[in-house]
Amino acid sequence: MASPEFEDDPDGPLAGHPSTLRPLTHDLLVAVLAGRGHPVTTDMGGDLVGRWAGGHIWFLRAGTAGELLQVRTVAADTFPVDLVPVLHEFCNTWNRDRLWPKAFVHVDDAGQARVCGEVITDLERGVTPHQLDRLLDRGISTGCRLAAEVGRLAGTRS
Repeated sequence: MASPEFEDDPDGPLAGHPSTLRPLTHDLLVAVLAGRGHPVTTDMGGDLVGRWAGGHIWFLRAGTAGELLQVRTVAADTFPVDLVPVLHEFCNTWNRDRLWPKAFVHVDDAGQARVCGEVITDLERGVTPHQLDRLLDRGISTGCRLAAEVGRLAGTRS
């Protein structure tokens, strides 16, 4: 899918020549996600999060200057802790057969296991809105694919 055309006010995060590298910022993430019509909110920790079929997806910035983009999917389906070996096998197979997202198991404080996925990209030198759009699109689409497979594993989706 082609990236949307971006327009912005002269002082906005998308201002300037479209091929100019910009630092990864919260405002740039919001603007690019909004350009696709993706509904995201800011959680209590200040991170961007959206709900897609089968799970939540966080758009995180890490690194000393916030230059690392992490698109993290948390599948909605939960599993009892005794199924963690099955989930590890699922994640190992996923990671062997697919490049994105990296899948892993997380057990929460309540003893419920979930499958998560993440795509991390180092944008230390900057990113254009078009490049960021493509990265976010791939992170969302592959995260949704992972969540759908987890749903099939759980027997909640066909």
